[in-house]
Amino acid sequence: QVQLVESGGGLVQAGGSRRLSCAASGSIFSINAMGWYRQVPGNQRELVATITSGGITNYADSVKGRFTISRDNAKNTVFLQMNNLKPEDTAVYYCNANIRTRSLYDYGMEYWGKGTLVTVSS
Repeated sequence: QVQLVESGGGLVQAGGSRRLSCAASGSIFSINAMGWYRQVPGNQRELVATITSGGITNYADSVKGRFTISRDNAKNTVFLQMNNLKPEDTAVYYCNANIRTRSLYDYGMEYWGKGTLVTVSS
């Protein structure tokens, strides 16, 4: 019953900014790492940014300095602030979360959102 719902995608001009949000809901005991991935048709889905439950972040080299991932643990939400967007950032962005549904002793499973399209025009 766990569900991840992304929002915030849309059309933006190069150099502009956009903030993506992803809210997890359902049978959640705890959320471990969360992250954002993106995929262009015909290409492999790639990691954009991740953030641990403790707030440690990791970014793809292509977005370092431009994107910022953050999370609101109280709301089970992860954000991706995207600044200075480039046409090559155009992709479907997917939210990911490793979630325990039962207890602390349960293993976490990966959950994915359906994706939100970000189109950057020049």
